[in-house]
Amino acid sequence: MKTIAKSCAIYTRKSTDEGLDTDFNTLHAQREACEAYIMSQRAEGWKAVKTQYNDGGYSGGNMERPGLQTLLEDIKAGKIQTVVVYKIDRLTRSLMDFAKLVEIFDEHGVTFVSVTQSFNTTTSMGRLTLNVLLSFAQFEREVSAERIRDKIAASKKKGMWMGGNPPIGYDADDKKLIVNHGDAKIACRIFERYLVLGCVAKLKRDLDKDNIVSKERLSKRGNKIGGNPYSRGALYSILQNPVYIGKIRHKEEMYDGQHEAIITQDIWDAVQKKLVGQA
Repeated sequence: MKTIAKSCAIYTRKSTDEGLDTDFNTLHAQREACEAYIMSQRAEGWKAVKTQYNDGGYSGGNMERPGLQTLLEDIKAGKIQTVVVYKIDRLTRSLMDFAKLVEIFDEHGVTFVSVTQSFNTTTSMGRLTLNVLLSFAQFEREVSAERIRDKIAASKKKGMWMGGNPPIGYDADDKKLIVNHGDAKIACRIFERYLVLGCVAKLKRDLDKDNIVSKERLSKRGNKIGGNPYSRGALYSILQNPVYIGKIRHKEEMYDGQHEAIITQDIWDAVQKKLVGQA
């Protein structure tokens, strides 16, 4: 009897927050393990497809991943019979998303294999086992998110800068803000001119008149962002940002930052008083 060929798709994923302390923590190593498993099943007609479905730097908490979306498109096109992963949490850490994936797999006659865990998604017991494991994976993700939030809170209490685009007047160096003296002049002008003009709308017109625009930056994808006239909302954010007096805000609390202030306390207090008066 001729063995029916089975096209197998290998899916790999690695989150940015996953360190080197885990086995098979790289996409390459995950793929090697999956390829070895498929080779062990070649008598059953298993063969890995050439297309690679990889998601490096993407969380398993949602399905907005390019590699996964390409995999689902190929499944719907009838190109895949089996999906192979190193561990189930490489595919998803969400019970809700897993239910959606299983529905798609079943609809298109696709089976699912985890190299390190024995699963058969065609049986009710196999589904139950998967659901239990996914429950623990989701719990682990939520606990991890809580740990990250706690770490951010502790770092901010120490006055550390926790990422994002630095405010105008500063550059970010690791977890510290460094004064950019050229940009700092713009920040000082925004505060000082607001006190003179007494109105954010007038302040915007004043900046536009002199072609003062937001700082131009490169996004992670290499696209240019910024370099636009300041909106009134952006100006309000600058005028209310305690970073300029050397503070770091966390929720409703303010802590002494590890960076140098650009604005004096007197100017800050006068600006806040005027802003409240206009509210």
